[in-house]
Amino acid sequence: MHDLYDPQFVKSLFDEMAKTYGVVNTLSSFGFNRRWRRQCLRAISIPPGGQAIDLMTGMGELCPDLSNLLGAGGSILALDISESMCRKARERKCNCPLAVTLADVLSYDLAASSADVVVSSFGLKTFSPKQLEALARTIYQVLKPGGVFSFVEISVPPRLWLRWPYMFYLSHVVPVIGALFLGNPDNYRQLGIYTRAFGDCHRALGVFREAGLEAEYHSFFFGCATGLSGRRPQQG
Repeated sequence: MHDLYDPQFVKSLFDEMAKTYGVVNTLSSFGFNRRWRRQCLRAISIPPGGQAIDLMTGMGELCPDLSNLLGAGGSILALDISESMCRKARERKCNCPLAVTLADVLSYDLAASSADVVVSSFGLKTFSPKQLEALARTIYQVLKPGGVFSFVEISVPPRLWLRWPYMFYLSHVVPVIGALFLGNPDNYRQLGIYTRAFGDCHRALGVFREAGLEAEYHSFFFGCATGLSGRRPQQG
């Protein structure tokens, strides 16, 4: 029996899914994944010329839009635990320097107070409660005072009329879509398991606040995705 949150299991899962993940994710979310990523970035004020870190970057989907906001004077450091995902991310065309690094964010030595912006899309669900606490502390440490962050994650809708069909879709239909595109349906079934265990960003909100970050909660499309955004206080 594998540990759902073991970094090596997460790495192998996304290494296997890399070939099909982009198209399956877009089709299975009816394109909402792109909209939710844009909303993630719009939730914060991104300073032109700033230094940004994209955690659990996946295939670097956030990076082009993020680079447009940062401008040519900015830079992006993108981290992901999956080598296959990192290779995909390095193919992204950005309007500022993009460095993609293969790394587990919880064991990578990020420079303290080095980032104006920290963002991430659809990576929170792969963290256990203890790992989430460590992640929040890492974000606090890497942000400059006044630096901002924003995260978005697929979530379990709070309304019963939507929750059952949505979770059925994630758990049973998305794996079939993955198989149609020559992916492993068991891998895509894991995404539903992660989502069910994660719930939504309410727990993460409390964890981020306990780490000293100012944070607020966001709900997208009736709670099918949720997010949190905020900043490291100027003092502290």
